[in-house]
Amino acid sequence: MEAKKIFERGISFKDFVNMDSNSYRDKTLEIYNGVSFEEKNIERIKSIDKKINILICAEIWCPDCMINVPIVEKMRQINENIHISIVGKEGNEGFFKVFNSEENIVRIPTFVFYDKYFTQLGSFVERPTCIKEVYNSGNQPSVIVTMRKYKKGEYAEETLKEILKKIGY
Repeated sequence: MEAKKIFERGISFKDFVNMDSNSYRDKTLEIYNGVSFEEKNIERIKSIDKKINILICAEIWCPDCMINVPIVEKMRQINENIHISIVGKEGNEGFFKVFNSEENIVRIPTFVFYDKYFTQLGSFVERPTCIKEVYNSGNQPSVIVTMRKYKKGEYAEETLKEILKKIGY
């Protein structure tokens, strides 16, 4: 069971953030401290009544990781049934590349969701679908405005809703 072995090798959010002592750490913590969820989504997180393991492939220098990994950590803090493990891209490409539509490329972050038996529930790659759609639209003014807001963490709720849907809540 490769996923479980990789999960066991991973690190916590705290250790992930502390991999850097400067701007990447500061930006990740700024996003983390600014993340808030609507009450109805907090209740959805609290309603998770079974163990969910989230295996995360991420790097501290990656802007999408700085934005989305803190969201999963907030979820973990709200519900003790959520467990996370973060691993780096290097050495794990073979495992994570299957979650991306582009052959032989690992996009980060990649979140893979498992139940307590490590049966896969779904995955989340890089950024929420709504951001990908705007980015792929080619409408440059919309892309610029949306990406500015996204990089400030203003689409955290969209990431959260997508994750909750993928794990069945």
